[in-house]
Amino acid sequence: MTDPNDPKAALHHYLKENRDALIGKLDGLSERDARLPRTGTGNNFLGLIKHCLNVEAGYFGPTFGREFPDSAELIPLSAYDEDPQADWYARADETKDGLIDLYRRVAVFTDQTIDQLPLDAPGQVPWWRPGEQAVTLQRIIIHVTADLARHAGHADILREQHDQTVGWRTEGSSVPDGYDWPAYVAKLTTLAGQF
Repeated sequence: MTDPNDPKAALHHYLKENRDALIGKLDGLSERDARLPRTGTGNNFLGLIKHCLNVEAGYFGPTFGREFPDSAELIPLSAYDEDPQADWYARADETKDGLIDLYRRVAVFTDQTIDQLPLDAPGQVPWWRPGEQAVTLQRIIIHVTADLARHAGHADILREQHDQTVGWRTEGSSVPDGYDWPAYVAKLTTLAGQF
């Protein structure tokens, strides 16, 4: 963990932790399994990755007058006019490894923005409503961390449904070892049946 007395380092730590958790959920998945829609709205692992890397590149780039060096690899804002889900799936010419690599490069770019600017650095979110576009780096770190946490949670559930892999971190589980999950689910089902 970082210095608990350094708010910027603490915020950055949680952003990185959520990013790593999300990327880690793709470990061991085949290209097909990473792409396969898993909900009625098409949620899939690569869509989560692609969405989050575009979120980070946008919020830590144009918001602060910076541009990701490989911006041609990102989804331009105009693409959403044609397909509002443009960043929620991998095209045929994109691969799991390629999108993870792109996300890692976006992560370096994000981390540089955070390292180079103070928490009170002003920014403007171009796609937010006029009058609400002014932000600070601190607000954007919190905003993006919350977004990443939500999508990492989606990935947790998708992965559990896929192959019963559970846990918050890839290097250790946050769930009890040897727990009788079928008995636990039966207990909860019985409790729910009382209502």
